[in-house]
Amino acid sequence: MSKTVKNLISKAYANQFGDLTEAMIIDVRGIEANENNRLRSELAGKQIRITVVKNSLARATFKDTPLEPLGDLIEGPTALCYGGESVVNVARELVDIAKGIKELELKGAIMDGQLFGADEIEALSKYPTREEAQAQVIQVVLGPASQVAGALVGPGNTIASILKTIEEKLEKGETIAKVG
Repeated sequence: MSKTVKNLISKAYANQFGDLTEAMIIDVRGIEANENNRLRSELAGKQIRITVVKNSLARATFKDTPLEPLGDLIEGPTALCYGGESVVNVARELVDIAKGIKELELKGAIMDGQLFGADEIEALSKYPTREEAQAQVIQVVLGPASQVAGALVGPGNTIASILKTIEEKLEKGETIAKVG
């Protein structure tokens, strides 16, 4: 491959992957064409892209970017998966798909600067997404607040109930016994 072609590919990689901070590396070697098309269309429906990369050019492009640690995992035929809401969604989808496509090899991923090896991808797929984590934090914060609100409203409800009972008895002409 000529130096001009390599420069064009490097520039295309920089444009395509320049803004990525998290991604996953897979090997699609050995997957039949129909399976590969099904895999790509399933992922495309979930806004996840797969791009087969030339290893040396990808390593050079990733240098001094958040994807640089992935360079250590790039070996043999490699494809970069990215998109979706986060790399957690990418991992979830690929872990599920890999159960049906034995040839699909999950090599690793990077999220928030942390590198996940092939043996850690399944654990990554069980992480909460950013939205799920935010919802969990809100639940933790609101839990005690709702208990405090319940504690404040509870006695008021009790007093209101007693006053209603007194009112009903007085309306019926009944006497109210003194509580002592």
